[in-house]
Amino acid sequence: MSPVSVAPLTEAEQALLPTEQDVAHYEQHGWYLTRKLLTDDEADELTEASERFYAGERSRTLPLRPPRLAYWRPEDGPVQRHNDYVHVESDPIARILRKPLIGAVAALLARADEIRLFQSTLIYKPPAAREPSNIVPWHFDKHYWATSTSERMLTAFIPFHDCGVRMGTITMVDGSNRWKETGRQDSMTKHFADRNAGELEEVLAQNAAFNGAEVRKVAMEIPKGHMSFHHCRTYHGSGPNLSGRPRRAISLHLQDGANEYRPFELSDGNAVAYNHDVLVRRLPDGRPDYADPEYCPILWNSAWRGGSTDGV
Repeated sequence: MSPVSVAPLTEAEQALLPTEQDVAHYEQHGWYLTRKLLTDDEADELTEASERFYAGERSRTLPLRPPRLAYWRPEDGPVQRHNDYVHVESDPIARILRKPLIGAVAALLARADEIRLFQSTLIYKPPAAREPSNIVPWHFDKHYWATSTSERMLTAFIPFHDCGVRMGTITMVDGSNRWKETGRQDSMTKHFADRNAGELEEVLAQNAAFNGAEVRKVAMEIPKGHMSFHHCRTYHGSGPNLSGRPRRAISLHLQDGANEYRPFELSDGNAVAYNHDVLVRRLPDGRPDYADPEYCPILWNSAWRGGSTDGV
């Protein structure tokens, strides 16, 4: 992977950063809609690069296939496509995802001095109203990241075009990032595609009731070049694509600089494994290194603009 060139944010880019009020909203509600962080040319390049990716273009390929890898192939047919590690396999896409402005926004929201990329998934939701795979049931990302120590991880949802309800945009359960859970089951570490949608709907309702909260769903209306961020404990999902064109996006998962691997056991004593664990380099004590620059490059460090993001 080619190194990213680091430059301070321009004055125009600094004007696009979240304010203290925006950060307070994110902490209260669990989500944030950005200003326009990508130019139209950058958004169009993501579309073009994704089409080349689907046609087989790769800058490199993963050295092995992790056990829970989401990886659409043409033979899978006209279902919703998910392709993990697109930031590793496509340099044209990675160049845009590693734009320092995106990392700077994440650092402010997470109140962190450093942001590293954790995972990226290229997503294509076909214009097929009745396609079952188009429905993404309610879940939150931290359940999949049980081997991560951080509670400040967050995700940017980056559509390549205007994205609203009719296209099946991402929808947040407002304020659910502050809920306490009723309990934990081993099934929570499984991807939503491997779980029953009705079960996940029931879990959401149970957790809302446990917290004395209502389930208030907020659909993100995202103009081209803008993106949404959500906290790792914010419940979210999406509906069918009812439009006449595909919904194209990337789910960009981010970690603060303090995040690291921790062992996490299921009820039967078996260890939970994340895909990184067989790909990234090892630390001296044998643990997977979630700061491996090949897979988890730094997107932002407060030193790059000569100041701290802590306490905004």
